[in-house]
Amino acid sequence: MSRAFLAGLLGLALLIAGCGPASHGPGAGRAGAPVPLSLSTSVTAAGSTWAVAVAGGSAANEDNFWQLLVRPGSSRTWRLVTPPGVASNGGLVVAPLGAGSLTAAFRPSQSLAFTPLATTSDLGRRWSAGVLDAGLANSPAALAADPATGHMLALLSSGKVEQSSDRGTAWSPLTSPQAISQTGAGRRCALTGLTAVAFSQAGAPLVAGRCARARTVPVFALTGQGWQAAGPAPASSAAVHPVTILALTTVASGRTLAVLQQGSGRASALTAAWSPTRGVGTGSWTLSPPLFLHGRTVQSVAAGSNAALALVLSGRAGLLEAEPAAPWQTLPELPDRTQVLAIGPGAAIQALAPAGAKVTVWAMSSLGAEWTRGQEVAVPIQSGSSG
Repeated sequence: MSRAFLAGLLGLALLIAGCGPASHGPGAGRAGAPVPLSLSTSVTAAGSTWAVAVAGGSAANEDNFWQLLVRPGSSRTWRLVTPPGVASNGGLVVAPLGAGSLTAAFRPSQSLAFTPLATTSDLGRRWSAGVLDAGLANSPAALAADPATGHMLALLSSGKVEQSSDRGTAWSPLTSPQAISQTGAGRRCALTGLTAVAFSQAGAPLVAGRCARARTVPVFALTGQGWQAAGPAPASSAAVHPVTILALTTVASGRTLAVLQQGSGRASALTAAWSPTRGVGTGSWTLSPPLFLHGRTVQSVAAGSNAALALVLSGRAGLLEAEPAAPWQTLPELPDRTQVLAIGPGAAIQALAPAGAKVTVWAMSSLGAEWTRGQEVAVPIQSGSSG
């Protein structure tokens, strides 16, 4: 642990006194809205894959600890790189910043009312500390970074969005649901809240959320004319239902990937959407076939560097979109306790299944093959260590 990181943590600790309690469990969705995603996720960026999952024990007893793992390059082996020194009971949200670089945000838990940040430039071997003086939203897409400029976006638990132009050192307000709902694009969708932030391939801030009005998609880009509609047209077969953006990220290919859920409960359908490689614009996205969920819920989303997409659904179900607009492919029943999938290397798919003080990595060498137990990553957890 570096002296700089320890010094940063000491400074953060001085802010704790007087802070009120904060929620550390998954937020309840508003009536009629899809169930929010778990913070479990994986993303491939600049050749390496990062994964977030929760291990340990009971969340009610604060013995659950969110962990960060990295799989460098074309390796099939994972390494535990959770930043040290801050309790991660509230969850981890990550934003890759380029080759070997990533910022991890610790969502507030216990007595914290702000968000500690940790940044690495060497695949998690060393970390430097920072702070976002507000609570981060309970969404795996609540933090975004533009590797080309170092600019960052943060979606707060209040629903507002803050921005940073210096890799998270200083933050300032950018927008809010109320501000966007007063624009022409916001009024057309009847925006009810924000769920995700990202940057386009060109570096434009993107925000996404949920619409109360059908046949509109709540993805907005900040342009010289203000916030403009930037999402795809919803799939016609499910366009009668309001849309919520579950996930939003820009992958290494330069395409922005969005996961749309239309409706909720047994009537809901899922669509994946990919922007063109240059810019974003209404109607110019590539859409997957609609996937009707029949009462299942989406639990986690994984994004590969080649714009591939993998989902974990309730009931140990897994789905793969190997490339934009390809048919959905059903994976063999997932190993027990699988929280998140990881795409690659090559045609391989891995399933990360935490249990207690270890994360078991299961591998499938090619689509349709059997899952085989592989690596076990030890997670150093002491019961009651968060207290």
